[in-house]
Amino acid sequence: MAIETVHDVEFGAELAPFAPDTSLESTGAFADAVGWGGGGRFKDHAAARAEGLPGALVPGIMAMGFLSSMIHRWSGSAHIETIDTVFRAPLLADEACTLSAVVTDIDTDTGLVEIDLSVKNAAQENRVFGTARVRLPTG
Repeated sequence: MAIETVHDVEFGAELAPFAPDTSLESTGAFADAVGWGGGGRFKDHAAARAEGLPGALVPGIMAMGFLSSMIHRWSGSAHIETIDTVFRAPLLADEACTLSAVVTDIDTDTGLVEIDLSVKNAAQENRVFGTARVRLPTG
């Protein structure tokens, strides 16, 4: 079902899971695009390990972009007002992850919808979680 207005949203509805591209090539290109490409933290596993990290990372703002993309796949008419996230553990490049979300509150008068967000790695460990406040048309 296409979500066009707040009246299309059901409490407890799950957004379609999303498996983003976390390849080293992708994280490196993103790091270059935002001006963070100088070191190996996002582009090279060995260089990241030399910095004391478990491997090359997916940049946090890239993960937030993935979450935004998942919301817009759910509803093209959604306006994301805020995304508040907690990064519990590193999200590693070249490691599969799955994004999921569930609707936790709906205000049909204002069009405001709250969505709980989660990013889990292949071992189903919760790496990132948070909440989005999304506004949808009311009519």
